Amino acid sequence: MNDYRVPAEDIGFVLFDVLQAPRQLADLPAMADADEALMRQLLDEMARFIDGEIAPLNRAGDEIGARWHDGAVTMPPGFREAYQAFWQAGWPALSADPADGGQGLPAALDAALYESLSAANHGWTMAPGLLHGAYECLKHHGSEALKSQYLAKIATGEWLATMCLTEPHAGSDLGLCSTRAVPQADGTFQLNGTKIFISGGEHDLTDNIVHLVLARLPDAPPGPKGLSLFLVPKFYADGARSAVACERIEEKMGLHGSPTCVMRFDDARGWLVGQPGKGLAAMFVMMNAARLHVALQGIGLLSAAWQKADAYAHERRQMRAPGASQTSAIIEHPAMRRILDTQRAWIDGSRVIAYQTALELDIARQHPDGARRQRAERWCALVTPVLKAACTHQAFHGGSDCLQVFGGHGYVREWGIEQHVRDARVAMIYEGTNEIQAIDLLVRKVLADGGDAWCALLADLQAQSTGDAAQALQALQQATRALAARCAADATLAYHVADDYLRASAIALLGWAWTQISAAAPAAARWQAPARAFSDRVLPEFAMRLAIVGQMQPANA
Repeated sequence: MNDYRVPAEDIGFVLFDVLQAPRQLADLPAMADADEALMRQLLDEMARFIDGEIAPLNRAGDEIGARWHDGAVTMPPGFREAYQAFWQAGWPALSADPADGGQGLPAALDAALYESLSAANHGWTMAPGLLHGAYECLKHHGSEALKSQYLAKIATGEWLATMCLTEPHAGSDLGLCSTRAVPQADGTFQLNGTKIFISGGEHDLTDNIVHLVLARLPDAPPGPKGLSLFLVPKFYADGARSAVACERIEEKMGLHGSPTCVMRFDDARGWLVGQPGKGLAAMFVMMNAARLHVALQGIGLLSAAWQKADAYAHERRQMRAPGASQTSAIIEHPAMRRILDTQRAWIDGSRVIAYQTALELDIARQHPDGARRQRAERWCALVTPVLKAACTHQAFHGGSDCLQVFGGHGYVREWGIEQHVRDARVAMIYEGTNEIQAIDLLVRKVLADGGDAWCALLADLQAQSTGDAAQALQALQQATRALAARCAADATLAYHVADDYLRASAIALLGWAWTQISAAAPAAARWQAPARAFSDRVLPEFAMRLAIVGQMQPANA
């Protein structure tokens, strides 16, 4: 099947017609030059680069994969050359501060870039996927000495970075981490321990790799409050190699082009990032950035699966469609139309929410009005877990639906659709499982203030919506208030309903998104079929999820 093609027209429609991104950014002094003409030019260049350089490497990345031998990892053919072209063209530095070698452009462009990269070649995109989070982490928490040596290299993508959290006995419960950091007389630290599931822990894409590592000081208390963050490079400034070794790479269901490494630290010399015992706070800057990127992966992977399924449905002729007099392309069959239109409803609506989140990130950092910055911070905190969980869930399950369009051909490698399903599955797990995202949303954020902040956001969106979408947003507010009262009497209840509550929230947000799309393109044929699919096939799930939330009782009740 044909390689993925960046849907530049759809992306531009969302950014400029639906969200009017230049108008939203007009009050930010640093974005004064980011007008529509410049943004459209960058989108066109992005599409040319991804379509020409990255998408054609996807199949080799999956079939050949990354190879480990004696501690070294060789990436699939073409990956290094493509990455060198990528960073030298300035793509990793798109939204980084010009003072650090970046271009200072809107985060929404960065969102469009990483959505499209993930769709074109998820395995390759895993390499630069953590750069933005590592940059933000070091910029906000690193010492001046560390920033002077590493920040620009990370901002520009000349050096890649990792996030070393997980250990064999410590997955989601990071408080169990046991990697040790012993202070030395010269102010450095010696790190000892093993980290697993480290994306890009070893590779040949760049001349250096910067590891950000959670570890425990000798006098640290147990649990998460005892964790500190450290920087350990693969190579030091004098060219000496650190005592960090890749013991092996995992054999995985998907993402064969991305080496998932087991990394061993044997008296590896590193430096403290931020304050002792504040490692998780520093690392969460990186993790929150990564969660938005994972949501964009979900959108991109579903978009790639939809492209393949739609192309196949137009080409494949089988039996007569209802009402037809002769054999039809299967796109004419209602069952296939249902699948394709429903998944497009998720792609289009999710893209609106994700790009608005990227706009809110810039507003939160730069808007001169403090109240507007607070509203932007509220949006990012509350919407990011919804996006991460809902978009990655849909990438896998919706991608599986797209495979169904191919029938038996979808189950064999030749057509390429099965790779999207395999690659998408891990996105529901990493950067905090989707169950953890649901707990984060409901327990830590919504219920923390009795639902006030979340209901205020929903009310804002309700005022911008009409019809069934507005009613759903109102119903979610009412359900949130009722749930907050029930949870006040039984704190365990929230954990039982969190997943259904997040799913209901995602559909309500999609309703707002489709209101905005419909207002921007009231008569455009391109958007009518997915709009109907949202109303007829996606929105009805909202009532079911809300009913589960309202009726659920704790297991021990």
